Amino acid sequence: MFETIKNAFRNKDIRKKLLLTLLLLFIFRLGCYIPVPGLVRSSFETAITGNDFLALMSGVTGEALQNGTLFALGIGPYINASIIVQLLTVGIPALERWSKQGEEGTKKITNLTRIITIVLAVVQSVGIIVLFGQNATTTNAGATGAIQTNLFFGQAWLAGIFMTVVYTAGACIVMWLGERITDFGVGNGISLIIFVGIISTAGIAIVEKFKVAFGIGEGVTQDINQLWNIALFIVLAIVIFFAVVYVDLAERKIPVQYAKQVRGTKMYGGQSSVIPMKITGGGVMPLIFAFAIISFPSMLMSLVPAWSGALEWWSANFSSGTVWYILVLAVLIFAFAFFYAQIQFNPEDVARNIQQNGGFIQGIRPGKPTAQYLNKINKRITLFGAIFLTLMAFIPSIAFAWAGQDLVNVFSTTGILIVVEVALEFDKQLQSQIMMKNYKGFLK
Repeated sequence: MFETIKNAFRNKDIRKKLLLTLLLLFIFRLGCYIPVPGLVRSSFETAITGNDFLALMSGVTGEALQNGTLFALGIGPYINASIIVQLLTVGIPALERWSKQGEEGTKKITNLTRIITIVLAVVQSVGIIVLFGQNATTTNAGATGAIQTNLFFGQAWLAGIFMTVVYTAGACIVMWLGERITDFGVGNGISLIIFVGIISTAGIAIVEKFKVAFGIGEGVTQDINQLWNIALFIVLAIVIFFAVVYVDLAERKIPVQYAKQVRGTKMYGGQSSVIPMKITGGGVMPLIFAFAIISFPSMLMSLVPAWSGALEWWSANFSSGTVWYILVLAVLIFAFAFFYAQIQFNPEDVARNIQQNGGFIQGIRPGKPTAQYLNKINKRITLFGAIFLTLMAFIPSIAFAWAGQDLVNVFSTTGILIVVEVALEFDKQLQSQIMMKNYKGFLK
């Protein structure tokens, strides 16, 4: 990857795109530190502690959610909107027609995604304000709640409207930055924003460990032994990242042979190809869905004061690390792995395309037998992918616990998978652009 980046900077056009990408990512990180007037940061940090899903969302935003800053929602609403539109495209014929209309249909789907993003941003903003601001305060100092209503004439509803507008605007700005990176930069802007947020969260945690190791900061006691914890953490991170990259790049290649066809005076076909089927075809989405589902009841019950008893029972039985939490999370990961694999890979469509182009899989009859064969292979591969994702849901936290409890959540399982996939995709994008520029230069 480093060699690819070095070659990219040698080309003027690609260098401009890279610098623009870095500038927009810097603006995103800058917005993660802009405070919102009237909020108490400590209340946000306390509410997130112990909630796996909120901790995951805070890590994706580079701790902007934990600090309650302008970009607290991050790119989350846009991601959720994209997932909703993608799922609706499968079931709603009108959206399915849009997806097949080329550029015009893509614009319609993009506009629909933006509208849903705004709606979700408003809903999430209200949820954050209600969850973190149930005990609003009217004092200037020593606040116990997340909202200081004295800055809003003592009116909690006015403070809520203001913060809803601010957080929704922040989510829209992040969405705009991601789209600009995709259009004028290098790579997928949404993925890069998530990547930067996760790396920033990990970097902040490691810097804090170095401060403790060297006694930097007011009231910090020096502990040089923390350097060994940091070194062990880095070694474990390298091993886990290597395993994830190895599995992420693994794929089953199914050979396809195309028959020769004579059209006019020319002969077409007669060549062989492969259908690549990745072990982790669903990527990180099964994990995100599983963590969201298992964390949703606690978030819902925390919004209703009358359900405090149910919340205590849920926290006692389904908090992170309990037996029921592990079992339910494993079942959800398996279910969503198979569900998302069916969305990503449709054996009937692939078999139809192969048959229409005069292709066949050796030893398998074209048509329905080919679809059944591909479906069987897809289920087997998805099974191994689901087992891998289930193990990855627990291994990093157990491994990083050896390096210190405060380093357990530096890299979440979802964060590790996202970082690996985005880095590999970014490298492919750079290589393709470099190759395209070299071809243009050769033709000139």
